[in-house]
Amino acid sequence: MNFAKSLMLGGAALLVATAGAQAADLPLKAKAVEYVKVCSLYGAGFYYIPGTDTCIKLGGYIRAEYAFNAGGMTETPSWNSNAGQGNRLSNNTIYRSRADVNIDTRTATEYGVVRTYFDSVFTWTTGSDTVANGSLGVFFAFVQFAGFTFGKAVSAFSTPWHGGPGNITSNLLGGDDTSTGINQVSYTAEFGNGVSASISLEDQSGYRWAQGNSGGNISLLNVTPGNGTSTSWLSGLGSYTGTSYSAGTSIPDIVGKVRVDQAWGLFQVSAAAHQIRGGYYNPSNEWSGHPGDKWGYAVLAGLSLKNLPTGPGDSINLDATYADGAIRYVIGGTSPNYFSMFGNNADGVAYQSLALGTAVDGVYVNGGGIETTKAWGIRGAFNHNWNKNWATSIFGAYSSVDYGSTGGALYTAALFNRVGGTFTGNPNFSIAQIGTRTSWTPVKNLTFSGEVMWVHLDQNYTGVTGVTSPGGTKPTAVYQFKDQDTVVGAVRVQRTF
Repeated sequence: MNFAKSLMLGGAALLVATAGAQAADLPLKAKAVEYVKVCSLYGAGFYYIPGTDTCIKLGGYIRAEYAFNAGGMTETPSWNSNAGQGNRLSNNTIYRSRADVNIDTRTATEYGVVRTYFDSVFTWTTGSDTVANGSLGVFFAFVQFAGFTFGKAVSAFSTPWHGGPGNITSNLLGGDDTSTGINQVSYTAEFGNGVSASISLEDQSGYRWAQGNSGGNISLLNVTPGNGTSTSWLSGLGSYTGTSYSAGTSIPDIVGKVRVDQAWGLFQVSAAAHQIRGGYYNPSNEWSGHPGDKWGYAVLAGLSLKNLPTGPGDSINLDATYADGAIRYVIGGTSPNYFSMFGNNADGVAYQSLALGTAVDGVYVNGGGIETTKAWGIRGAFNHNWNKNWATSIFGAYSSVDYGSTGGALYTAALFNRVGGTFTGNPNFSIAQIGTRTSWTPVKNLTFSGEVMWVHLDQNYTGVTGVTSPGGTKPTAVYQFKDQDTVVGAVRVQRTF
């Protein structure tokens, strides 16, 4: 009996000792494993950042593009500089490779969603970059909270299609285009059923200033007869080529918008107030004085129609814009502030023909005030899907610039003072554009596009210059004022992710 009892107690002790040894080998507490979870609150592609309640989405695209008979990339027509002169210094065939990366984060809070968005591009372009080094661009960088937007985002003035109602070119004129963002502080109120209204304070620099060859602000021209040199007349009649004739910014552009966005399409009305400030009459001497400040403005109406009877996904996009003293709302986007195109149709009375167009907010002379320019434009496209893989767009635009009687007379007097001759007319001009694009999408998010566009510059001078030097490679000779035409095309391959 004692033997059996001793055996049982010994076995129990051994079991307890073994269990204790095994327990000592186990971790005290298992560590939590964090998994990347799908965030379904904001649509496809969002995931929770591990350990947070913030959702993130990564996206972008890789693009390869080739342009022919072009003055620059994004299908820039040959409408100024070497390309406009038609000389051998222009890169008429241009390649571009671009990588775009964007980051979208969103966090639900008691005050609503806090959103940040960043979009950057890495680009290599013929004639602009070295063999291995490209350029870096920041398209968007903004924070949105409780209806407010702070940072670099699209303008409240712009329509959703910007300068591309159905095209891939970034040089369709006739309206606003801020597709790579503009610095702003804005507020948008949502009223439900697709109705919204926005108010915004936006930076003038960049998109709202007319840019010269050197990138300077030449939104205004001092056209005092006798100022400047004969070689500066093509780039805007300024006192010195590349000099800024506008003052710095004092008040940002004030922009408002009302939009209705529903299943049938979209309707939008926008308006902007734009302060115009002239530089000193003598750019190097503030004692010379300056013209008084003025206000310009622009208004836009945009319309998009969807679900057309022509086919699923078909659409028509249209917008019309009028501006007084705020010309970049019509001749905007990446387009230049001046156009000068040469041709060989000179009727035997001159070395070559020439068409001019200068797009600025206004002109002034020493001791005088600013005479604003007026502009209006309309553009649009019909987009048709043949099937799920093939689509074609027909697009076009018409833009018109009017200097008025007083401003036109000032400009013409300065032009005659520089080039002489027996010409008559005024600096008013218009640009007509029409083109077509066809795209093939063999698999989702991979698209091959081909596009061609015709451009016509209609100017309002008649006659010939005196013996003058227009600059560039053009010889000192007589030139005949005459309308000009050009055609530009591009092919693009883009993979979006």
